[in-house]
Amino acid sequence: MKKFCAFALALVAVACGTPSDPEGISLFPSNGAKNVNPDTHLVLTFAGTPTLGTEGIIRIFDAQTGQQVDSLDLSIPAGPKPSVRTQALTQALAGASAAPLNAAALAPPPAPKIEAVYTPVPYKYETTDFTNKNTVPGTPSGEAMRDTATYQLTIIGRFTDGFHFHPVIVRDSVATIYPHNNLLEYGKKYYVTIDRSVFSLDSTAFAGIGPKEWVFSTKAAAPAADVRKFTVSADGTGDFNTVQGAMDAIPDFSTEKWEVFVKNGQYEEIVYFRNKANVSIVGESRDGVHIFYANSEVFNPRPINLKTNEWPGTFPSRRAAFMADNCTDMRFENLTIETTLYGQAEGLLLMGERNYLKNVRVIGSGDALQVNGSAYFVDCQIDGHGDTVLGRGPSFFENCTLNSRGPFAWIRNTAANHGNIFLNCTLNATGPNPTTLARAPKNNQAGYPYAEMVLINCTLTNIAPEGWGEVYDASNVHYWELNSKNLDGTPVDVSKRSKESRQLDAVKDAELIANYSNPAWVLNWTPNGAQ
Repeated sequence: MKKFCAFALALVAVACGTPSDPEGISLFPSNGAKNVNPDTHLVLTFAGTPTLGTEGIIRIFDAQTGQQVDSLDLSIPAGPKPSVRTQALTQALAGASAAPLNAAALAPPPAPKIEAVYTPVPYKYETTDFTNKNTVPGTPSGEAMRDTATYQLTIIGRFTDGFHFHPVIVRDSVATIYPHNNLLEYGKKYYVTIDRSVFSLDSTAFAGIGPKEWVFSTKAAAPAADVRKFTVSADGTGDFNTVQGAMDAIPDFSTEKWEVFVKNGQYEEIVYFRNKANVSIVGESRDGVHIFYANSEVFNPRPINLKTNEWPGTFPSRRAAFMADNCTDMRFENLTIETTLYGQAEGLLLMGERNYLKNVRVIGSGDALQVNGSAYFVDCQIDGHGDTVLGRGPSFFENCTLNSRGPFAWIRNTAANHGNIFLNCTLNATGPNPTTLARAPKNNQAGYPYAEMVLINCTLTNIAPEGWGEVYDASNVHYWELNSKNLDGTPVDVSKRSKESRQLDAVKDAELIANYSNPAWVLNWTPNGAQ
């Protein structure tokens, strides 16, 4: 009876002229859909597994005017090709594979012929309205030279230099199309065309999508001006389909409080925003909200003439999956953020002051988490391949778990602020060999004499007896430990610790220990909700 009713409804739909998806393909948004969010991706689900072609064009047209709004040319490569794709990154991070990492993949790209320098003019974080609609992607900002390579480019978060991206991503039977950001508008009707050469199928040929086969209409208007909480849902039932869409809707440097609630789902997107303040990005659950992308220094490199953002005012980095740049008083909670590439590839890059993270998992490779500015982490998990925490700090980690195949940290703070403090944390070395807690090697003919990493009441596994790695300039380095424990609670044998390190004394250093156990003292601000 149910099958008969479904068949009857289908006949009625055809008789009444209701649009339907092409035979054998399910479309999202469906053909004839209304109230679609303008930040939507375009998704085709095939009966079999499609193969993405190397030519052909996907176009989006304004249905009222017939004007082309966007096009994606598959003959243009996505970006510089990383030497190794991390297809089993999660398993490797969990220690399931003892295979050694590919050293060439972890190395940075070959040095350019032009010697890169830190920008002589501090990078300006101005409020602009630059988007793909009014600016050519690849337009240089700051002191950057124009990128003349021919790759896919899209402007994300008003960063005009643009990001390399995959115009189509195929996973099993699902092909997701990524229009250039911010080109679709509210209150519009669009149609999509896809050339036959874009996809191929084993059993049947892909017939392409014609002008009337995929039509949809966007919502009449954006959320009301007085709304301060947005819902993001990948299925289109929220205010936005993407995290980026929600962040683009929030004004720069707002003094009002905003919340972006992200429903459980898979969000495969590069997220980059700048100049945001007082915004909470809260997931429905940490394991249920997965924000990820295959990004790295190879795929989205720095400008050929400029180094990126180790120090304030330098050129912004584009190599992480999720980037909060020049942002203050942000809160991140119940999220998993991941890059799926080896190499210099952060899951999260955080630039700014007074940022708070709770119950967030960050998965990356070398430099899995980069923090430049004050940040507090509680109940978080950081998984990486080495130099897993990078940056100038200060950062305070409480009740966090770090998993790393190589050294856990490369701290680069100056005397102006503290480095990275770990209180009641667990540090697991997940590689086949023991590793060190931190290193401070020579870097660009200089060192980091004020590098600071302090461990208080932390649990350590598979750490080398010396504990701490290479130090180029140890004149003021703080590599300090108090009460480091094994998994069974027994004290760690610290008799062979590096001469550059120090074991704190619970009695003699009581005041020092109390200070370093206090996030407000370390960070120079009191994290809301911190103990």
